[in-house]
Amino acid sequence: MHRREFLKFSGAGMATTVLGGVGLIGWQPRAHAVTVNKTFYINQGVATMIDGTDVFFKGFSSSPGVVNVPGELITTDTGKALQEGDTVNMTIHNTLSTTHNFTIDGVVNKSIPARQSLSFSFVVNKWGSYLYYDSRNAPYNRLVGLHGGMAVMPKGSSNQLYPGSLTFVQQYCWIFSEIDPVWHDAVRQGRTPSTAYVPRYFTLNGLGGRPPGAPGAHDPNIDAITDPRSALHGHIGTRTLVRMFNVGMADQSVHAHGNHMEWLTLNGQIRPDVWKKDCLYLDGKMGRIDSIYPFEVPPDSWPLAKTSTYPMHLHTEMSQTAAGGYYMFGAMTDIYFE
Repeated sequence: MHRREFLKFSGAGMATTVLGGVGLIGWQPRAHAVTVNKTFYINQGVATMIDGTDVFFKGFSSSPGVVNVPGELITTDTGKALQEGDTVNMTIHNTLSTTHNFTIDGVVNKSIPARQSLSFSFVVNKWGSYLYYDSRNAPYNRLVGLHGGMAVMPKGSSNQLYPGSLTFVQQYCWIFSEIDPVWHDAVRQGRTPSTAYVPRYFTLNGLGGRPPGAPGAHDPNIDAITDPRSALHGHIGTRTLVRMFNVGMADQSVHAHGNHMEWLTLNGQIRPDVWKKDCLYLDGKMGRIDSIYPFEVPPDSWPLAKTSTYPMHLHTEMSQTAAGGYYMFGAMTDIYFE
C-alpha cells in the first residue's frame, strides 16, 4: 500500500496520507493527573494498493491535509501513555458532508455534524487498552478507517498493566484491519454495502508486509515487516507489552514466533490465569488483547540463540496475502532479538 499517495475526491479537498502515531509507546509514572489536548480532523481520500487498486478511506487525522489510518494514538502532550485520572480535551473538525461519531466504549460518545467542529472533554478513570472509533453507520465507518487506539496505565505504575500483573519494560500498540474495496466504495457513494464481505487486503498499523525482494521491502514507510511502529525490537529480558486491537470483521489468531506470549487480558477483562501461548485468539469486531512478549532465549533454538529475527503473522490464511495472491503482503511483522 502506498501510504503517501492519497488523491482527491469531489468536495473532500486534497489529502496526503501519513502513518498514524501507533506503535511503540513511552510512559512515565506520575503522582498527579494531567490534562491532554488533542485535535483531530475527519478527512477522506484514496490509497493505491499493492495490485494497483485505488481504495477509499476516511480517518481521524492530525491535520486538514492528511488522512491517518489508523488515527493517532491518544497520548499525553509529550507522547507518553495516559494514566488513570487524566483528562483529555478533544477538538474534532469534521471536514466532510456527513455526520460522524467519536466513540470510546464506556468513556465517551459524541456526534460531530457535517462541516462542523466540536470540543468536549472526558476523563480516563481505568487502566486499559481502548479503541476509539466512529460508531455511526456501524460497522462501515469503522472499517473504512475511522479508528485508533488509546493506552492507559494504572496510577503510579512503572511496569504493570494492572495491579498484580506480570511486569514489562516497554509497550507497543498493534491495530489489525481488513479492507473490502467494494464496501469502501459503497461508503464513498453514501450507500450501505449490499454485497458479501470479501476482505482483499490485511494491514497491521495501516501497512501490509513486503517480502524480501518485493518493491518497497525494508522501506519502513510502506513495509509492516520493518515499520518501527510494528516490529518489536528488544534483547533478552526486554519484556514487551503488546496492546492488540482488531477493527476488522474476521476473528484472528495472532502467532508470534520465537517465544510464547503471556496472555493477560481479553476484551478489557483480566484473565483468571495467565497462559503462555504461541497463538492468541483475537475476536473480530473490535476484539482486544493485552499480552507480554517476554524476549527470552528461544527454547527451540540450537545452539541457543540470543540474537535473531522471528516473524509475527496471523493464522487466518487469507490474511497473509493481498488481493488473494500476493503472499506475504498481509498483516505481519518481525520480532528482532538484538
